[in-house]
Amino acid sequence: MCGLSGEIRFDGGRPDMAAVERMTDRLAPRGPDGRGLWSQGPVALGHRRLKIIDLSDSGAQPMADPRGRVAGVFNGCVYNYRELREELRGLGHHFFSDSDTEVVLKAYQEWGTACVDRFYGMFAFVVVEQDTGRVVMARDRLGIKPLYLAESPGRLRFASSLPALLAAGGVDTSLDPVALHQYFSWHATVAAPRTVLNGVRKLPPATVRVIEPDGTHRDHCYWQPSYTRRPEYAGLGAEDWTDAVLEALRTAVRRRMVADVPVGVLLSGGLDSSLIVALLAQEGQQDLATFSVGFESEGDEEGDEFRYSDLVARHFDTDHHQLMVPSDRVSRALDGAVAAMSEPMMSHDVVAFHLLSEQVAKEVKVVQSGQGADEVFAGYHWYPAMANVPRRRAAEAYIDTYFDRSHADLARILEPGLLPGHDASGDFVRAHLAAPGADTALDAELRLDTHVMMVDDPVKRVDNMTMDWGLEARVPFLDHELVELAAACPPELKLADGGKGVLKAAGRKVLPREVVDRPKGYFPVPAIKHMAGPVLERVRDALTAPEAKGRGVFRQEYVTELLSAPNTHRTHRGANTLWQVALLEIWLQTHGIS
Repeated sequence: MCGLSGEIRFDGGRPDMAAVERMTDRLAPRGPDGRGLWSQGPVALGHRRLKIIDLSDSGAQPMADPRGRVAGVFNGCVYNYRELREELRGLGHHFFSDSDTEVVLKAYQEWGTACVDRFYGMFAFVVVEQDTGRVVMARDRLGIKPLYLAESPGRLRFASSLPALLAAGGVDTSLDPVALHQYFSWHATVAAPRTVLNGVRKLPPATVRVIEPDGTHRDHCYWQPSYTRRPEYAGLGAEDWTDAVLEALRTAVRRRMVADVPVGVLLSGGLDSSLIVALLAQEGQQDLATFSVGFESEGDEEGDEFRYSDLVARHFDTDHHQLMVPSDRVSRALDGAVAAMSEPMMSHDVVAFHLLSEQVAKEVKVVQSGQGADEVFAGYHWYPAMANVPRRRAAEAYIDTYFDRSHADLARILEPGLLPGHDASGDFVRAHLAAPGADTALDAELRLDTHVMMVDDPVKRVDNMTMDWGLEARVPFLDHELVELAAACPPELKLADGGKGVLKAAGRKVLPREVVDRPKGYFPVPAIKHMAGPVLERVRDALTAPEAKGRGVFRQEYVTELLSAPNTHRTHRGANTLWQVALLEIWLQTHGIS
């Protein structure tokens, strides 16, 4: 719902307010409805507001509670804030607003860092103890809301986006070889705390960081499902699991209707978004606004799934909005989407989400999205192949199936100085999959995808693209109680029916069968997948620009080879290698990184 920023000094100096203002102004698209600054001693805070809850000025940020001697900034939404407010009132707290931000501040005063355990929602927040100078920052369980950090001698800056930190200046923009390795191996996933820039890190999901006035800090990971079969679910049959999942999703969808403005739905026509529409209809939502986007076909590839989204919209009588984007609009929109990226994102649908968000934001400020269901409920086509792998071979099966290329293949792409001397991405995956917990190889792989890959690829993508237009996207499939339930669900129930079996069974209770039993679709953007015309020219210009050659990231003979056959070179998973290479360079140039 917002964008936050700030600076902490550890050297006895005062914060650079001009830098905090620049960060805050760069976050304006995330919060077009208000701007605020606050400073005391070594700490300064900035905020841009998107008015979703408590539309009055009482909800403005940064927010200071003089009785509690705390101040803070908050991004996101605590869906159970009303219940928490009543509980806190019973404990003697008084409120001057109807905002969830004030609930966060009061909850911190009452329960300290354990307050995060009580929050149902998506959030990143920073709280300052005015008496002690201690600063506490936290991020939600699934990393839905971002928090980027830039540390330098005697100073820490933080912001809701990486470009905001760049606007402040003084960032080490040299490239992180390990992060580059992950970008090119792991389909653009760069796991927290890294980013592709050495000078910028991100607070990991489900983490509370306590920063002392001298700059020392300690982190606490406050949540991680076990991915084991839990005793309380012993004896549940397939029908019981279906009912449990449907009821948990119903609760998740209901929670995400909490707002003082209308809430719409991004309706692709697939199972996940259609389930959200169905459950909202059952909750009695009238005139629900739904939104779909499609693109012109290229070659033999369809660019829309309107026949399914239209079917769902008619069935539930929604106020449906259909957006068809011509191919030439894609090329013109590319630079805007890249400018909105906090980190380089190579997936084709990033441009689609940016274009869709632009149109949706003209109608509503909040939407629900089906993001996350495939990771949580094992919907991707590669999961069945991993199901029968012994637990000890989980890492190698995952790397063979999901990675774009091997460590050895990277030597053809990157200049030697930017290639780590070890398989950095593979080592990360091996360590994560070998961690305790997770009964089976599939459990371990779903844990990795849900808590690492999903956070730093699809979830980040949706946040960046929607918030660039002041549109808040809520993701009920990432309700933490639903994720806990899915983690405990037997793998065979998730894998049934070609994937997401238990979710499909739930869907058959509330949706037309042709929506549930249709072939799995994706969010195609043919004009990018089949690179030609203006998109190819933009790619060629970026890779042959003087700054690209001067940067020396890629072997020039490899770039020449890619440009000579734009649609020939593919990653192990079938993505266009030229697009992956070019997107990184376009991102660096767009954000002024030399």
